Amino acid sequence: MDDSPHTSPEEPEAREMSFFDHLEELRWRIIWAIIGVVIGMIVCWIFIDWIMNQVLLKPVIDINAHLGPGQPPFHLQNLKPFGQLFLYMQVAIIGGVLLSIPNILYQLWAFIAPGLLPRERKYVRAIVFFSSMCFLIGVAFAYFVMLPAALGFFATFGSATIENNIAISEYMNFIISVMLSAGIVFELPMVSWFLSKLGILTPKFMRHYRRHAIVVIFIAAAALTPGTDPVSQVLLAVPLMGLYEISILVSAWASRKRADPLAS
Repeated sequence: MDDSPHTSPEEPEAREMSFFDHLEELRWRIIWAIIGVVIGMIVCWIFIDWIMNQVLLKPVIDINAHLGPGQPPFHLQNLKPFGQLFLYMQVAIIGGVLLSIPNILYQLWAFIAPGLLPRERKYVRAIVFFSSMCFLIGVAFAYFVMLPAALGFFATFGSATIENNIAISEYMNFIISVMLSAGIVFELPMVSWFLSKLGILTPKFMRHYRRHAIVVIFIAAAALTPGTDPVSQVLLAVPLMGLYEISILVSAWASRKRADPLAS
């Protein structure tokens, strides 16, 4: 994606930008971000049947295939006129946003870059890459670990005489919210790195408040996972605690780099 319209994140500022220059820069960054989302939406719409049948509905298909005798299968129902059409459009929009996450992050960091020191601007592409990777790893963790465990819990819990007839909109909202929540919380190491580079966060502070952080992590896991499903909450809280420990190491590394400019 084009770095212009005004300055490249890697180039030193030739002049100080005015307020209206910043507004113009922001306008173009938003335009490029929207263009990326639209392109992602078009790609998702081209492959929408594969995305629905082989990705989003596959967890239910796999769960039903492995249910034991006497266990009622999942039945997904469309309860609204044109419900499937609107559902497909929703999936295409969310898929477009997910596909364009690297571009969105790049446009964000490129807008911030002119306010950074020249030696700090060289980190923009690395930040975009690792931020995108953290988000996608979180989404993959939710899809391959959290969703099968949560749906398996739903399918095997309760009376066998009660059928699990679930509205397709509720099912999609559940799996999409779980994947997006996991993607967001997996950004913790990058947030830690950024705050440590600014001098706001230190590894000493994170170690001192580790026990408080564990409480906050479980509260956050409960808030980010839909409904009251304890399986999803625990499965999100456990990697969050691991990410917190990784964030301490990242903060220590970033703090050392900040204290020693020659190491940058």
